[in-house]
Amino acid sequence: MKKIILSIGGMTCSACSNGLEKYLNKQEGIKTASVNLVMANALIEYDEKLLNQEKIEQFVREAGFESLGLFQDIKIEEKRKQEKITFFVFLLLAILLLYISMGDMIGLPIPSILNRNINPILYTITLLILTIPFLFYGKDILKSGYQNLIHKTPNMDTLVGIGVLSSMVYSIYSTYLIFIGEHHAVHNLYFESAAIVIFFIKLGRYLDGISKDKTKEAIQRLVKITPNKAVIKVGETEKEVTLDEITKGDIVISKPGERIAVDGTITKGKAHLEQSFLTGESKPVARTVGEEVIAGSINYDGYLEYKAERIGKESTISEIVRLVVEATNTKAPIAKVADKVSGYFVPVVILIAIFTFIGYLLLGYSVSVALTSFVTILVVACPCSLGLATPLAIVVSEGLCAENGILVKKSEILENAQKVNTIVFDKTGTLTYGMLKIAQVINYSNLEEKGLLQIVGSIEKKGMHPIAKAFTSFLEENKIEALDVENFKEISGHGVVGTIQNEEIILGNRKILEKYEIENPAIQDEEKLSKDGNTIVYVVKNKKVIAIIGIKDGIRENVKEVIQTLNKNNIETMMLTGDNQAVAEKIAKEIGISKVIANVVPMQKVEIIQKLKEENKFVMMCGDGINDSPALASSHIGVSIGSGTDIAMDSADVILTKNDLQSILDLMQISKKTIRNIKQNLFWAFFYNTLMIPIAIGILRPVGITINPMIASLAMVMSSFTVILNALRLKRIKLK
Repeated sequence: MKKIILSIGGMTCSACSNGLEKYLNKQEGIKTASVNLVMANALIEYDEKLLNQEKIEQFVREAGFESLGLFQDIKIEEKRKQEKITFFVFLLLAILLLYISMGDMIGLPIPSILNRNINPILYTITLLILTIPFLFYGKDILKSGYQNLIHKTPNMDTLVGIGVLSSMVYSIYSTYLIFIGEHHAVHNLYFESAAIVIFFIKLGRYLDGISKDKTKEAIQRLVKITPNKAVIKVGETEKEVTLDEITKGDIVISKPGERIAVDGTITKGKAHLEQSFLTGESKPVARTVGEEVIAGSINYDGYLEYKAERIGKESTISEIVRLVVEATNTKAPIAKVADKVSGYFVPVVILIAIFTFIGYLLLGYSVSVALTSFVTILVVACPCSLGLATPLAIVVSEGLCAENGILVKKSEILENAQKVNTIVFDKTGTLTYGMLKIAQVINYSNLEEKGLLQIVGSIEKKGMHPIAKAFTSFLEENKIEALDVENFKEISGHGVVGTIQNEEIILGNRKILEKYEIENPAIQDEEKLSKDGNTIVYVVKNKKVIAIIGIKDGIRENVKEVIQTLNKNNIETMMLTGDNQAVAEKIAKEIGISKVIANVVPMQKVEIIQKLKEENKFVMMCGDGINDSPALASSHIGVSIGSGTDIAMDSADVILTKNDLQSILDLMQISKKTIRNIKQNLFWAFFYNTLMIPIAIGILRPVGITINPMIASLAMVMSSFTVILNALRLKRIKLK
């Protein structure tokens, strides 16, 4: 299966996005398709053996929309100059049209040449001439409405299109009557209604476009983090190139004050780099030869040469942007309900309008009154606000999360995070920094301690567990060369095995001794080190324990405060670790976690999480994203404490790039306020339609209250604008 994101043109409401989504999902070879109204794109997963991009784009066109090719970038118009000029020209035309057609109704002076009662023919021609430009102005609406009706996916444009064309046809018929002498037909003209409806729809879209751009700003800021140009080394000379010209293996130069252009590894020099956009830590970190650099980091004070390794779409920033964009294309369960309702809404409204039209005629009302009600119902019921209610709030929240170092891979997480009542934490690398240091060595062999640690470090260097860093750091700090290791094997949850100079060395916790049936003479020493908060590593050579090593780690900043806040909010916290019970309980007691399960391997973590789920607990698992992958995947929400370079391969639902557990509280707060915001939006959208459709039908006509298509279109714009403003309030969420 392959995924692509296509930019889509011609979508104006949720009925559009729903119709396209349904059409795509019915096509053979497409596994899933999710269409995003706000971002104007579609995330499509398909079988590349059956389909290609060209065929999928054909499906989009068949559904009545336009494929603009692969979604390349978040484009925000700095100035909508042309659109603004066009809008103000039509604003003046609209004012002129309303003045001529309705000015006399409110006592404004109208020249006799344009007075409907004195010169009905000239009055009619003037209205027609002023209305024609509006039909061209709204041709995209009329075209979309027609195409979607033909493809059996009627949308908001269909409602407007039917209403506008009905008004025009009836007005043209009335014009014919006026020309043959029936001047009373001048009171049955609806040219201004057709024009003003189009104008207000375009006004709504103009405001909507500005608002949607605001929701994308956080993602755009991520895109702009990397520079447009960079300097590469060609032989002994320097050459300035664009980012697109950099290829893997190029040596890129960075000088003080410049941003790192692509991800890579330093080959020469040293400098302090500021990576706050990724880690949230404003304090620059030292980087030297052999260490990685991430695109977008600011070089504070040194000259660097680094080898380009991850460029273009492979870079960390591109991965972050891709994850955020893909997340906005997934649908939260609450959004699916709104989409389903909206999908049925348009056809039902058309039927209501038709029955109302027929009903008025049967009751003896004039065609003029019946047509006014018909058009008003179609316009007032446009489900634009309903379509914006959920996706706009989701996109705003996704952007807010991204700005605060919380990468959410699926929109449903924003709905579900507020349901969490149990959080399971891994210990090493999650509650602690994972920056382990060798604290104590108890050596039972005749090897010198330095030689013993050289052997251990050489094997651990091959592994991925945070414990390995303690030994590899020791080798680097003491400039000890690693030995050749053969037959390396990692035993999940137990330790590692390797052969050095034809001798098998086993490293790990007490469980690895049980696995290999090795006698343990160091139980008392282990207990002593464990009580002091050490993680224990046994060293076995020739089936005999030759040393035990105590390793210590520091507790992450803010952990105590985060656990305290969770406990206050009645969210159960527990620690799940492969470390021994004594070490786990010491750290748990210090930070306020009461429930500890230690000495577990990764698959046992999965079993424990499954058991919690069976107890009807909504479980969030927080781990380091490497050895905790099975547990992260089995929980309701998997949260990874991970840096940028691991983003692409991380299996979690949420990645905390700031490596700060405070982000969990932030996520839950954003989730709670997002769902509340969506419910408010849906309430106002449904309330508006529930209130306005009966009025448009004429339920209040007996008491003299009616509305016309112009008022209906203005009310529709205000409804959408209310939803937009409410969704944008999410940008003001204050996080701690």
